[in-house]
Amino acid sequence: MMSIIDPVYLTEEIRKIEQMVFAQPNPPDLMEKAGRATAEIATKHCALNCDSRILVLAGPGNNGGDAFVAARYLKHCGYFVSVVFNGEPERQPQDAGKARQAWLDSQGEIQPEMPETADNQKWDLIIDGIFGVGLRQDRPVAGQYLNWIQAVNAMQVPVLAIDIPSGLGSDDGGVYGAVITAAVTVTFIAPKPGILTRDGPQCCGRLFVCDLELDPAALLPANAWMINRKLADILLPPPRKANSHKGSFGGVGILGGNKGMIGAAILAGRAALHAGAGRVYLGMLAAPSPDIDMVHPELMMRAPSELFDLDTIDCLVVGPGMGMNEIAYGWLEHALDSDYPLVLDADALNHIAFHSELARKLGQRESPAVLTPHPAEAARLLDTDASVIQDDRLHAVMRLSEQLDCQVLLKGAGSICARPDGTCFFNTSGNPGLSSAGTGDVLSGIIGALIVQGQSPEDALLLAVYLHGAAADELLKQNNGPVGMTASEVITAARYLLNDWIYRKN
Repeated sequence: MMSIIDPVYLTEEIRKIEQMVFAQPNPPDLMEKAGRATAEIATKHCALNCDSRILVLAGPGNNGGDAFVAARYLKHCGYFVSVVFNGEPERQPQDAGKARQAWLDSQGEIQPEMPETADNQKWDLIIDGIFGVGLRQDRPVAGQYLNWIQAVNAMQVPVLAIDIPSGLGSDDGGVYGAVITAAVTVTFIAPKPGILTRDGPQCCGRLFVCDLELDPAALLPANAWMINRKLADILLPPPRKANSHKGSFGGVGILGGNKGMIGAAILAGRAALHAGAGRVYLGMLAAPSPDIDMVHPELMMRAPSELFDLDTIDCLVVGPGMGMNEIAYGWLEHALDSDYPLVLDADALNHIAFHSELARKLGQRESPAVLTPHPAEAARLLDTDASVIQDDRLHAVMRLSEQLDCQVLLKGAGSICARPDGTCFFNTSGNPGLSSAGTGDVLSGIIGALIVQGQSPEDALLLAVYLHGAAADELLKQNNGPVGMTASEVITAARYLLNDWIYRKN
């Protein structure tokens, strides 16, 4: 499967791939290919017409060289193209210098400064070729380039970013001083982690990947991949057989719902039901607990102790609304001692963070466990601050997965799934509508439902994360968000998409 899904590479790995290409006899001109690809994306996807005016910002490095090539192609297509470049030609990399000279040889002109807004020039598109993946956190954007970025963001003109929006950290998705907010980003060879997580999705806009006619995975095996529709289609369960019954699709137990928080367990249970689990049991910790869910009486209420005596449960989801009291601690310990596959969320994670004996039990389990922390929960598990987690989301989730020997999902913009062997997956679905109470409980229920229907915990996590985000995207299309999108709406949208994908393969 890994050979047909889309890889993601760190900056250092991209550099290695480029070095391998350049070491070949008669290596391809990657800068020429990148600039041409940029021009093609601009003409096809940026609503240009024959009278369009394009402002190209070329930085001092190879990203600026790509920009000069793109400018030349766009000028050849008949657009009015103005290039701004204020670097020192003698300090440009060799290929970038050749690209600048080719622009001049095509009768192109170079301006040393950004046009003043008082010029009243109406730009239809700005191409950002200031900085690429070489920007470093210890050398944030400053000086004239900081002014350029601030001016571009104030122009309210669509921006196409070359490889990565200038000012964005290519490995961590952080903002290095200031960052371009692009409508479109065309990235080369393969996506970089910073494009897909933290501030990357907000800054990049619509993403296009141009491999420059390379097969990066053949040159350097990947350790990270994208979770997208291509991967989701591979992971989908098969259509259901006519001769099936509820026992064919497993049973999920939900352990949580302490006093004042029973809604979290109910949401997880409803999500598991709508994601296809044959049976769903709720073991509520609240006393007294409800005898029935009047909206979905299909959910079966049981005392927590009864969950462990049933032979029709194949996976336990532990944590939604669990609370932090001794009763919750005791039932979590019981779950960790069981042989069930576990999905651990919310207060189950907080108990593990605060009690080393529970973390030890988790690490010693032979049955699989999937953890789904948000940044604050991940910070507690790693004994640090949420800001530290967000500053390096990729390495934080990798460390957590290795430390606990579990599948771990770090939630947030560009959620990351990590495995103990060091492989990672970046989710590409979802929107800010998921920033509401209960959506994490829904995700846990979906993961549990996919596990009991025969998916491996690894595959169930990847499919559930993408489906969960895609459900929110579907609601967004219907103007049901992002403001005020509810977890309950996500449940029904996820059921619709899951059936649509399995039976219609849109």
